[in-house]
Formats: sequence, C-alpha cells, structure tokens
Amino acid sequence: MMSQEQNDLITRTGPKDPCGKLMRSYWQPAALVDELEGARPIRPVKLLGENLVLFRDEKGRYGLIDRHCAHRGADLAFGRLEHGGLRCAFHGWLFDASGQCIETPAEPKDSKLCQNIRQRSYPVVEKSGILWAYLGEGEPPAFPEIDCFVAPGTHTFAFKGHMACNWLQALEVGIDPAHASYLHRFFEDEDTSTAYGKQFRGASAGSDLPMTKILREYDRPIINVEHTEYGLRLIALREIDAERTHVRVTNQLFPHGFVIPMSTEMTITQWHVPVDDENCYWYAIFTSYTTPVDKKRMRDQRLELYELPDYISRKNKANDYGFDPHEQQTATYTGMGNDINVHDQWAVESMGAIQDRTKEHLGSSDKAIVQYRRLLRQEIEKVQGGEKPMLFLDEANARSIQGPATMDGIGPTRGWETYWMEVDVKRRRGAPWTAPVPKEIADNVHRLTAAE
Repeated sequence: MMSQEQNDLITRTGPKDPCGKLMRSYWQPAALVDELEGARPIRPVKLLGENLVLFRDEKGRYGLIDRHCAHRGADLAFGRLEHGGLRCAFHGWLFDASGQCIETPAEPKDSKLCQNIRQRSYPVVEKSGILWAYLGEGEPPAFPEIDCFVAPGTHTFAFKGHMACNWLQALEVGIDPAHASYLHRFFEDEDTSTAYGKQFRGASAGSDLPMTKILREYDRPIINVEHTEYGLRLIALREIDAERTHVRVTNQLFPHGFVIPMSTEMTITQWHVPVDDENCYWYAIFTSYTTPVDKKRMRDQRLELYELPDYISRKNKANDYGFDPHEQQTATYTGMGNDINVHDQWAVESMGAIQDRTKEHLGSSDKAIVQYRRLLRQEIEKVQGGEKPMLFLDEANARSIQGPATMDGIGPTRGWETYWMEVDVKRRRGAPWTAPVPKEIADNVHRLTAAE
C-alpha cells in the first residue's frame, strides 16, 4: 500500500507536477507519421495535459504549437495550411512551424504586431514511424541507440492504441510477468505457423512448444529483477523439468517504456504516454531481426480492433470488452476474445481512471512493480533537485545504451544465465541490418555455444 500523496506523486504529469517535470525531460511520442498523411496534415494532440496542434507545412517541416490561437483563442486544429504555416480561420493570423506569427492580415499594412507574437511551440522529430515531441526546457536529450531506432525502416512498424486510464497502470501491466499465465490464458493451442504479428501465439524459441501451452501449464514463474543503465531487466523462469526451463527476458525502458520479445524474430518496444492523468496512448515499434516487416498485414491485423482517427478500441468499457461467459468457460480465461490488447485494456481500465494504490496488497510476484516505483520516485527527486534523470543522454553517450537484449525460449535448467544471452547474440549477428550487441552482453558471451 501507499499513501494518497505518494500515489499522486507518481501518477500526475501536468506541467506543475513533479512527475510531469520528469516526463518533460524526455522526447515523447506525439503521433504516428501515418496520422499526418493525406491532403490535410493537421492533427489536434493532447500530450501531458497540454492541448496542442501538430502539422506539416508545404516544405515538410513539422510544427507542434498551442492549439488555441494567440489572438483570441480560436481552435487552430481547424486552421488552413498555406504560405509556409498554419493560418487561423478566425482572422487569418499565420504561424510557422516554430510558432512565430508571420502574418496578421486584418491589421493595417504597416503593422509590425506579428513580430512580437509567438505561439508556444515544441520541437518535433520523426523516428521509426513516430513523431516525437520535446516539451521540456533547454536542449533535448539524444535518442539512445536501441534496436528500434537503429533498424532500417523496412524492418520496423509503428502503431498505437488508446487506454482510458492513467499511464502508470498501463505501464505496470507490461512489467508484470506473472499475469500472462492468467489474463492471457488460452485453453487450446493454435497452429503456431499462423502466429505472425500476434503476441504469445507462436512457439517458444528452441522448441516446438506453443507459448500458450507454456503460460497455461507453468503458472508460477520465478522472477528476477536487475537494475540497468536504462531501467530494469526482468527475467521470468518457468521450469518445465529438470533439464529444461522456459526463460523470458524483458526490459523496462525508463521512464515509461518496455522492450519485450514478441516472437523469435520480432521485439516490441512500447511507450505509455500520458494524454492527461486519466488517459494514455501506447505507442509500439515492432522490430524484425529477419525479414522486412509486412507492414500492411500488421496494420490490417490491428485495425480489426482499433478505429481511426483516434485509435480507440472497438472493444471497450461501453460494450463490456466483448465479454462472452461461454467463451470464458471454454476458450479463454477472460472471455474477451483472442487479442491480448483487449485483455490488458480491461485489466488496467477496470482499476479506475487512476488506480487507488492505497488499497492494494502486493505479493512477491509484483517485485518488478515495487522496484520500478522506487526508481520512479528516485528520478522524480533528482529532477526536483536540479539533476538530469536516468536516460537523459547527450550525443557523446547515446551509444552507451544499445539493445536491450531480450529472449523468449526454452533453455537448460542449469546454465540458463548465459544461454539467453547467447540466443540474443546469435539473432543479432544473423540480422540483415547491423544490430549492435550490448556491451554488458558481449562481455559475458565470448563465443556461441548452446545457442548455435
């Protein structure tokens, strides 16, 4: 349990909140690049409680500025893209991508009013299919050289989805290895050859055992948590017998991301971005270490659930997430269909808009969540004291954060500690793009053995 004051500290991300100041120390996903395709590349964006408008001008420059015009507050999301900027439809005031007012056409011809008018603006960069915004002060940090940023565009795919809850509970479901044996339990196993693009539906690496079978039959994982330069590493062990153990290695990427194995060929890097304190988006980059990503197939799969333009799930609280009591008895643990995003959404939204952690009772399987909350409080305190937080990188040390390594497969019960590293290294060395081997892994794996 924690006090209400402690819960507020780690959940609220407004401009004046301590956690909000921490979040503003990092680049934040603001939109998918796909969202600004088409004839009118303008999108309203709410990010960290701030109402903004995102646009791309005729020269391809991105702008992210206050949504309400500096003149009299009209909504710039309905503005016109013309003459090098975004023009307010009320009186024609024109703002460029930096927020500078460059025309006030209703004023006298010799007026210099526009020279002193600047709409609050934030820098935007495009990276791996996502448009990233920096809402903090001073120079923004460098991006770490993690796999999803290093891989070529052919081998990555980005998507997003809305959750009607606080960002922290959305993140915490992803650093909870125990829940997958229950929330994502399927009573029958599918043909693993049809699992492309689906999490937990393929075979575990090094075996023909379906992940669904492993999660269902081995539901008391041993969970190890290690502190790293980028956040936390989680290792979940499910012993199958005296010779074999299922090993799943995932990572918490500070402040609000995680990196997990999706299949033997792909990982998911996912961020949980506050819209405001009661809503968030997950943004995911899928990274392939083998063949180029089938982007159309991946997108079509996800659009079966998520509706455009706001990426809202068709299964939600309003329709009980598609709950079917017969299915719950015969097919899935939740009775909410086969898409694990729906399972996760139900779990985190059912806690309430902001989970009341004053009433929870944590167990030993929640050790990663306990460690993360301590880390979060620690980094909030650092920022309050004027220090730079974890993973605030400059160009000189951006390469120090690579990978991170993941693994999901069957290894030896004795010797799993190095086996998972060998599997990760082998996948990287076989990739058609240069996938860096993280130094901490390379130092421990001098040659490939069991993973050959």
